[in-house]
Amino acid sequence: MAAPLLKSLAESLGSPEPAVRLILSLVIGYPFALVYRWFLFYQPATVLHLFHTLSGLALAVFNFGPQVYHSAVCVLVQFLMLRLMGRTVTTVLSSFVFQMVYLLAGYYYTATEEYDIKWTMPHCVLTLKLIEQQLADYHCARLPDGATVCRFIDSGAVRIDGRSRSQQKSAALTSVPSLLEVFGFSYFYGGFLVGPQFTLQSYKKLVARELTDTPGKPPNSALPAMRRFALGFLFLVIYAMFSPYFPDSYFLTDEFEAQPFWYRCVFMLLWAKFNLYKYVTCWLIAEGVCILSGLGYNGAVEGKHRWDACANMKVWLFETTPRFQGTIDSFNINTNEWAARNVFKRCRFLGNKAMSHILTLLFLTVWHGLHSGYVICFSMEFLIIMVEKQFVALVNDSPTLTKLANSSLYPLLYVVQQFIHWLFMAYSLVTVLPPHL
Repeated sequence: MAAPLLKSLAESLGSPEPAVRLILSLVIGYPFALVYRWFLFYQPATVLHLFHTLSGLALAVFNFGPQVYHSAVCVLVQFLMLRLMGRTVTTVLSSFVFQMVYLLAGYYYTATEEYDIKWTMPHCVLTLKLIEQQLADYHCARLPDGATVCRFIDSGAVRIDGRSRSQQKSAALTSVPSLLEVFGFSYFYGGFLVGPQFTLQSYKKLVARELTDTPGKPPNSALPAMRRFALGFLFLVIYAMFSPYFPDSYFLTDEFEAQPFWYRCVFMLLWAKFNLYKYVTCWLIAEGVCILSGLGYNGAVEGKHRWDACANMKVWLFETTPRFQGTIDSFNINTNEWAARNVFKRCRFLGNKAMSHILTLLFLTVWHGLHSGYVICFSMEFLIIMVEKQFVALVNDSPTLTKLANSSLYPLLYVVQQFIHWLFMAYSLVTVLPPHL
């Protein structure tokens, strides 16, 4: 009964059925969060873990059917490693190799000429969660007297700054989690399908009723959550209205090739802008679910409560920044922070930031998939960032250029900079079009 209705809805919207299922699943997260707030908030941890596990599994089955077993296998193997192998470097490496190999095998065996919504989509998010879970456990060691202490690298060529140390401390696990706890963390309905990334320690705080602005009571987060949902819905409407005018298939048509150069540049620029809105939509809606449940609570600053712990988008920065670095800082924030925390900063022993940057982008390239376009896209990102940094340094070192940048001509320069910024962004993104193009 549900399948024909979904098919009819997809046809009426002009969207693929898997995409409609995904959006509906993200929205269903809001009723799940309300059930948790209204009926389960004061229940024991076991009940909450069961609810988060079963609700997340329901969404997984709704989208991917029996293929949900892939995630279950990886979660179970991860738990066994935590329990049986102890806190060793071997355990960390084993976890990393197993999870990444499983993900890449999934990419290989499910590859088609389209970028389909399939089980590997949430699995890439899960892979990062499970890898960091093992790293967080490794940072703690059991002493002979039964006490648990957390250890951090801070000697020789490898030095951890205060912010990194604080992040590691907040993520470190002082005890091996239970199987139900690991499943609840992995399938939590607010982050299983498209993210955001969050640590097991944050999930444990949610279950312990610590992530709230009113201690011991459900958080007053309905309004912040609805704001993110409304913003996500706005981007969905914009995407639905304009993306049909910028189809991927148009790039290799004779008509496109016959267009003037300026037209092709503008088309590619607008294609990239509207194409990214589908990701913005998903992340904003998912963030709203996390805020509503309380997972998005990020403490208070000067008496003002913050709800951005699970923010994956800085929308204003994304829309207004004229710099490539600004777009990176505002887009898919949690994944970028994960890579910085677990790859870039762990490469400090190399003593070379450029090499650490390259290795981080190489990891992200492989993590995204096996298409060669990802290699080109992230290689171009590295080159553009390097050029942009040099150009900014040149402007800052030149009184004449600095004066020009701050003059009345700035609005015109801003428009030109935005055009160049999005043109290069589009040129990088067009490399990850479906292979048949």
